[in-house]
Amino acid sequence: MRKKLAVLFFLILIAFSVLTARMVMIIRADGEKYKKQVISQLSYHSRTIPSKRGDILDAKGTKLAYSEKVYNIILDAKIMLSEKEYAEPTIAAAQTLLGIDGSKIRERLASHPQSSYYVLEKQKTYEEVKAFQELLENTDENKNIQGIWLEAEYKRRYPNNTMACDAIGFTTSDNQGLYGLEEYYNHVLNGTSGREYGYLNGESNLERTTISAVDGNSIVTTIDANIQAIVEKYLKKFDDQYRNNFEERGGSNNTGCIIMEVDTGEILAMASYPVFDLNNPKDVANLIGRPMVDEKGRIKQEKEYITAASYAALPSDELKSQQFNALWRNFCINDTYEPGSVSKPFTVAGALDTGSITGDEIYTCNGYLMVGGERIACHTTWGDGPLTIGQSVERSCNVAMMYINEAMGIQPFLDYQRIFNFGLKTNIDLAGESRTALLVYNQDTMKPVDLATNSFGQGFNVTMIQMIAGFCSLINGGNYYEPHMVSKIISPSGATVENIEPRLLKQTVSASTSEKIIEYCNQVITGEKGTGKTARPAGYMIGGKTGTAETLPRDNGEYVVSFMGYAPADDPQIAIYVVVDRANVKYQDDAKFATRIVRNILTEVLPYLGIFMTEELTEEEKAELEALQLEIMSPPVPESNPQEGSEEEQGTSQESPQSGTEGQDSSQGSTQSGTEGQDSSQGSTQSGTEGQGSSQGVTQQTGYSEAWRDFPIDPETGYAKDPATGILIDPETGDTIGNSGSATPAGLGSPGGNYHTEDDDNPF
Repeated sequence: MRKKLAVLFFLILIAFSVLTARMVMIIRADGEKYKKQVISQLSYHSRTIPSKRGDILDAKGTKLAYSEKVYNIILDAKIMLSEKEYAEPTIAAAQTLLGIDGSKIRERLASHPQSSYYVLEKQKTYEEVKAFQELLENTDENKNIQGIWLEAEYKRRYPNNTMACDAIGFTTSDNQGLYGLEEYYNHVLNGTSGREYGYLNGESNLERTTISAVDGNSIVTTIDANIQAIVEKYLKKFDDQYRNNFEERGGSNNTGCIIMEVDTGEILAMASYPVFDLNNPKDVANLIGRPMVDEKGRIKQEKEYITAASYAALPSDELKSQQFNALWRNFCINDTYEPGSVSKPFTVAGALDTGSITGDEIYTCNGYLMVGGERIACHTTWGDGPLTIGQSVERSCNVAMMYINEAMGIQPFLDYQRIFNFGLKTNIDLAGESRTALLVYNQDTMKPVDLATNSFGQGFNVTMIQMIAGFCSLINGGNYYEPHMVSKIISPSGATVENIEPRLLKQTVSASTSEKIIEYCNQVITGEKGTGKTARPAGYMIGGKTGTAETLPRDNGEYVVSFMGYAPADDPQIAIYVVVDRANVKYQDDAKFATRIVRNILTEVLPYLGIFMTEELTEEEKAELEALQLEIMSPPVPESNPQEGSEEEQGTSQESPQSGTEGQDSSQGSTQSGTEGQDSSQGSTQSGTEGQGSSQGVTQQTGYSEAWRDFPIDPETGYAKDPATGILIDPETGDTIGNSGSATPAGLGSPGGNYHTEDDDNPF
């Protein structure tokens, strides 16, 4: 056995010796050939060729966002030190042509001599690097300029800075969209990067292969930059007027506006205030005066407002980031709130469409109604007396709405809420739309008192985009269009890739019901006691509905006020919705904060759209328009902010902000008390009505009075004041102002707790 093993070992040794000898012979004879074959398969050099992100354009082609090529200056220490004659000429050129301190380069060479990639300067413009680039290209005369090269990339630019910031969104440093259109259309706007490879061929010569970058497509939005600018001008004007007015904070927690085409669902303008600079979204200055939010992004109940010092003192970067997240949220689609009386046309429309009412009913309002043992008040303490359906909408009567919903019943009311898309997403093409399925009632959770308070917009939450999309269907014959922000996608060459046409989703109400709603909403402007008269622009007749909603907890004196309108009154073409979330005034529950913004905006927007005047101008209106024209031609220098509001606002109405919530999940206190004036709450008592019973525990009341019309005007507030109780009354509408007339029992709230939600598991 030992002999056999020895023989086997000897044979193996001989075989290895033969193989080794053969390998040596191959290397000597053909080694260079095989070396070149191996080297030719190895990557020698490669670089990424960046793609250009597509532009965002307004409806007329104005650039709202574009990408500019910029250059990073790269140091390759290994190359620069590979030859002794490279370093000094290259450093001198970098100092002279690029403005880079030579000592910085030398320090890097000394500390990292083997480094092949180090960024010396970032995102320099072409003009800043042009001379050095030309030097590099002239290789014959400057062959010793080695080790510094330019790396191209793209930087996102927003030429209008803050314009449409909420709707547009912005991008991260790696070109990914955040918020708004940038995020929603990220896959459309982003292209595909290319690559350039360098390698050695079989002759050991350097070869290059280039895979070209594919630039991203551009999107054409429905936004009209001119209309957007008008909207933002007046939102800022409101904030300037009321900033630090009653408290040390902004003019409101949020002021939002949407303008939409009635018959297409196209958004002409979408804005909220405060704003931020898209080119510098992390500017702390934009946070000053905003409500402080907690770790979950909800407004703190302690009513703390951000100052430079309080922001700097925040204990964590995460908490600081939450303040910016709250700023960047799009109030028009992200935040939820109780809609208040702007929902009353929806209540009436559902009842008309189901045949629950005919439109000929008369209701008597004496200031409140008892429902299920709860006292639910109207916004007028003394009541409005006998009212037709049109007058009920005109004067924003809670009592009449409660009777209408009683006639309609729980299930039909809930059915129409879904038909109008409350509780559902609109699927607008913007990132971050809130889901509100948990913020409306269902058959299992709604009780008679909830049916009563839901009738005037209290107890359920909505978003601005839900409200205006549904409202457009009420005034265009019942056609519900999906709201959208983009009309076209175009290629880098300008060719149309896709046209995005208006999308008709459903019929909400009949054409005849739609005509009735227009008639009633027109009365809000034209009626003797219409709550929206101050929204009418000079020379135009419009229609609409006011809203005031008390936030949670009830009786906190904080309100969300709003106006939803359309123009022209006889042929609605555009709809406008303005929401003011807790104006910075003592008495927030006055819808004129919203109506006056609407009036200012429409005064400029309607002529711009080519919508002709429908009314004769008074001498006062002519003077007003002439003054406006002069202001547009030569804008005045802004004056300091008033401490107690302007004379106009104080003398006519110390208007109050609404409740919605900035970054606050729905209304952390954003339960509105639905009514124009004070849209009472879930405990308001209805007043008697002709032909209406009390099947749901409704108790009729008596005692209607207009005694308030004789009350003296309080010089401090501009409101009528009851000498006996001190209650303040809006002399134009009869609305009770301030907490003195709270209509909502403190224990009543909404099904979802009035919190904004973005529950990703929610099927809606």
